[in-house]
Amino acid sequence: MESSTSGSVVPHLPGMEVSELSKNTYEVYIGPAHPGSGHMRIIVEVDGDIMVRVDPDIGFVHRTMEKLAEGRDWIKNIPLFERMAILDACNITLPYVEAVEKLLGTEPPERARYLRTLLCEINRIASHLYGMGIFGVFLGHSTLYMWAFGDREVFIDLAEQMSGARLTHSYPVFGGVRRDIPDDFPEGARKATRYMRNRLNEYAKIFLNNPNIRSRLENVGVMSKNLATELGIVGPNLRASGVRYDVRLNEPYEAYGELEFEIPVFEEGDSLARAWARVEEIRQSLNIIDKVVDWLEKHPRENFMHEKFWKTAPKLYKDVYTGQIDYAGKYRVKLMPLFASLKVPPGKAFARVEAGRGEMVYYVESDGKDVPYRVRVVSPSFRNVIAFKYLMPGHRLMDLPAIYGSFDYFPPEWDR
Repeated sequence: MESSTSGSVVPHLPGMEVSELSKNTYEVYIGPAHPGSGHMRIIVEVDGDIMVRVDPDIGFVHRTMEKLAEGRDWIKNIPLFERMAILDACNITLPYVEAVEKLLGTEPPERARYLRTLLCEINRIASHLYGMGIFGVFLGHSTLYMWAFGDREVFIDLAEQMSGARLTHSYPVFGGVRRDIPDDFPEGARKATRYMRNRLNEYAKIFLNNPNIRSRLENVGVMSKNLATELGIVGPNLRASGVRYDVRLNEPYEAYGELEFEIPVFEEGDSLARAWARVEEIRQSLNIIDKVVDWLEKHPRENFMHEKFWKTAPKLYKDVYTGQIDYAGKYRVKLMPLFASLKVPPGKAFARVEAGRGEMVYYVESDGKDVPYRVRVVSPSFRNVIAFKYLMPGHRLMDLPAIYGSFDYFPPEWDR
């Protein structure tokens, strides 16, 4: 025990830092109740209503996914990792699948690469709409919440048509994808993209160009290009600060290298620019969806699974998924038997993609068994949360939800 300058006794333990707060400042604890902070506590020191220090206190939903992965079959880790961000499931699990494919020495067929790209962009739109809806709640703009979540259903329906599941699709698998798109999918996809392009103009009117919202976001939480790169920020938050970095562009994967699209970049680096970046990314994702659907229509429905795995599939599986018989709920079709006993050759592999919130990275190590030896995940929310500590001090306490919402931070994605 030590005595402080005021004469009071202050506890002192190894690894503990003890510091006295100025009598003019107070500590405010925000969260970890879900509606206010999203499974995260934020410790804020305020002088009046000015934030002096902001400390994101993370770890309230830690799921030990990396450790759990070491005891599960390779294929069973796909639905496990989806739970990091179920609203962006395909982007979250795709780099894991790609890393394992590197160890297996297999590449998906061309059609599978386009199908994966299609679902990734559908998920990106749904993820951005989710983030914008929560952002609206943070700012008291309930209309944006209702609009964004309603429009998100359009793309959730498309994902369900592709995969059979609304959110946790488990669509990319080693060597390809689980199934092809239905015959009427292209028509529905084009209808969805036309609808959403018109809606984005309405979003700009009701939210982004709303004088009240602009006053809450403009020049608030400004992150310079240098600070963004020093902190290792990723995704739309990085591009909103003037850095043109996107894994789809810098290190193309799946079908992205064969598609033309723009990467929206803004120079302002404030909360408003981060919101605009997501809206413009939705617009580009709509363009990508249209181009992929065009490609899928023009090319024959060749195999969507690597021959190594396809040849082990039961006849019923092949007949159903190649359209030779009508499924119509009559049959229960499982994955190829080879996946259940899959052993991956020893080795180490690394893969990354551009998920909805930024760069998603997997390191996978195998010792030749039917379960991974090691899986390491670095998610975009893990990279972005550090920004709160640097951007919020100096602003008023009511600017905290504005800055928080502009980052589209998702605690379960960090707390993997």
